[in-house]
Amino acid sequence: MILQSLKGYYDRKAADSESGIAPEGWEWKEIPFILVLDNNGRLIQIEDTREGEGAKKRGKRFLVPQRVKRTSGIAANLLWDSVDYVFGIDAKRGKKQKQAFVSRIEKEVPESSKKQAVLAFLTQEDTAVLEKTPYWNEICETKATVSFRFDGEYALYCASQEIQSALSEKAAVAQDEGLCLVTGSHDTISRTHTAIHGVWGALPKGADIVSFQEKSGYDSYGKTQGYNAPVGKKAMFAYTTALNTLLDKNSTQRMQIGDASTVFWSAAKTQFEECFRYMFDEPSKDDPDAGTRSIQNLFDSPRTGGYSEDTGSEMFYVLGLAPNAGRISIRFWRQGTVGEFAQHIRQHFIDLEIVKPQGEPVYYSLWRLLVNTAVQDKSENIPPNMAGDFMRSILDGTPYPATLLQAVLRRIKSDTEYRVKPVRAALIKAYLNRFLRTCRHYDEKEVLPVALDTNQPSIGYQLGRLFAVLEKIQEEANPGINATIRDRYYSAACSSPVTVFPTLMRLKNHHLAKMENKGRVTNLERLMSGIVGHLADFPVHLVLFEQGKFAVGYYHQRQDLFTSKKEESPADSEKTQ
Repeated sequence: MILQSLKGYYDRKAADSESGIAPEGWEWKEIPFILVLDNNGRLIQIEDTREGEGAKKRGKRFLVPQRVKRTSGIAANLLWDSVDYVFGIDAKRGKKQKQAFVSRIEKEVPESSKKQAVLAFLTQEDTAVLEKTPYWNEICETKATVSFRFDGEYALYCASQEIQSALSEKAAVAQDEGLCLVTGSHDTISRTHTAIHGVWGALPKGADIVSFQEKSGYDSYGKTQGYNAPVGKKAMFAYTTALNTLLDKNSTQRMQIGDASTVFWSAAKTQFEECFRYMFDEPSKDDPDAGTRSIQNLFDSPRTGGYSEDTGSEMFYVLGLAPNAGRISIRFWRQGTVGEFAQHIRQHFIDLEIVKPQGEPVYYSLWRLLVNTAVQDKSENIPPNMAGDFMRSILDGTPYPATLLQAVLRRIKSDTEYRVKPVRAALIKAYLNRFLRTCRHYDEKEVLPVALDTNQPSIGYQLGRLFAVLEKIQEEANPGINATIRDRYYSAACSSPVTVFPTLMRLKNHHLAKMENKGRVTNLERLMSGIVGHLADFPVHLVLFEQGKFAVGYYHQRQDLFTSKKEESPADSEKTQ
């Protein structure tokens, strides 16, 4: 199904003359340096096509004959390649590589004066002359890719009409070897498939989705390599080109989710396809509000027809790929209609809504959510399976993975400076509410709201509130204090309340006695009494679910305490001075 959907995407793009997707037998390739020749094969100059500055320099993209698949052997591309093949500069295999490059030109390029000019250059070039050219040292050091064009012509020689015609004639001579499992049509079966590039963490030379290693137990019924899963050459080219296009550096239809390079597309052109990335990605520096606009459009769409170009019934696909040695593993694969995905994503952001201090993002990106579950808040420490499971739950509208709650609580307990950050509180709230909705019998009162709920029946939630008030009392009694009870007691308070809260309740009496504003003391004591009224006793242990509610209760109460202070009337302020 994945290969069929990718082929469908290629067919859709190929039918659009403005899409720029490579035709069969071709690919887009960055060529940083071009060897400009005259009609006699003499080098006129080496043209630098790169743009940008420093390490960000990128060569211009050109349409070139599709690359060959290389393993450990020697195989040359047609009329373009690295300098190892074009000039044979590699000390060990350079001579054989250059022979392969020249041999392919001799066999596959039709006879013409330009062919002879290229061959004359390759067989007669003077290394001493090349070393005097401006970019030669840089080309050799970086093993740059080069190609040819003739003076006075803009197009590369490998993309000229005579080369296109020759490759078309070669492709037309196809053998009917079997039935393609993707199209159901008879075609020449691909023994090996074009490598997929752009998967984060995969080999630089690319990796495969469909591959069978020879003499490794997969040669059943006399079928080897790609013949075990027969895919025709046309379908193979279509799905690999589509996937490489989606994974391209410049693609707007890819994003990174943990270790999974994720691509997405729709069966027909949709506005949802254009906005999907911005709903999950970190805001870009060029347009930091793009994500907010896309998500707001998602929320407003039922009322305003935000995705007016979409019917909602278009098929939409999301594919997550992760590296696995020389192959690519499918981390997740989801397909459904635009309407279904839009509804599930909208619910995801509704579940994440929580009261926030000023300066916090309106909506949290997927990366920001995941990185707050990782050790040291680093992307490389995001558990691989969690990222894929999390994305699946969002797209399917199902509860978040259980490992998510465990990871967030673990980070809160181990973090010494920023324990219950807004993003972590939002993530826990969303997890708990999504879990509750799947229970057969649950009380609506148990659902956690966006802001403080003084009547929440959860013991963990009320204990979290109480801990926040006790911390606030300590802070007001000791202005400028460096460390509070949160630094020393939070982990024990949320897991084994009976071991901590009796001590904290006695300690708070000393703090209240130090406060000069007796009106403030009365208000804080009244607030504590209201919270304690929900508690029969301090429990010995809180289960993981209640520990999550403890964190949300603590966060809600902290936000309410500071919000109340900011919104206090001038008259009240004078009374407290």
